[in-house]
Amino acid sequence: MKYMLIMRATDETVAAFENIDFTEIMESMGKFNDDMVRAGILVAAEGLDPEGGVVVDYSAEPPVVTDGPYGETKELFGGFWILNVASREEAVEWARRAPLAGPGAKAEIRRVTSIDEFPQDNEWIQKERAWREATGQL
Repeated sequence: MKYMLIMRATDETVAAFENIDFTEIMESMGKFNDDMVRAGILVAAEGLDPEGGVVVDYSAEPPVVTDGPYGETKELFGGFWILNVASREEAVEWARRAPLAGPGAKAEIRRVTSIDEFPQDNEWIQKERAWREATGQL
């Protein structure tokens, strides 16, 4: 099963990290990522640029586009890992080891659904399956 570990932080968390040497941050993240690579569970890991994002709000017609990531920052989605693990409990254990610290730092864990969980006789699922097979993603 795949799980996404979402890095969440508040403005206070971000401010606390400003006092930590970037080399130290990269060292701890690098070691954590390497542990997951050696365990054979890391599918992807990316950080997100806090600048230049936009939000598309679909509550109006046409949708409204505003500078992002959020109008009012309460929690920032700073990056993610995608893990291929046996269970939610294993994903939780890896999240507990993540080098995230400080006031408001959190990791949200969400299961990534599989294409196999959708109706296989659906035309769009069949097209997506063919696309995934053609690009080596299945």
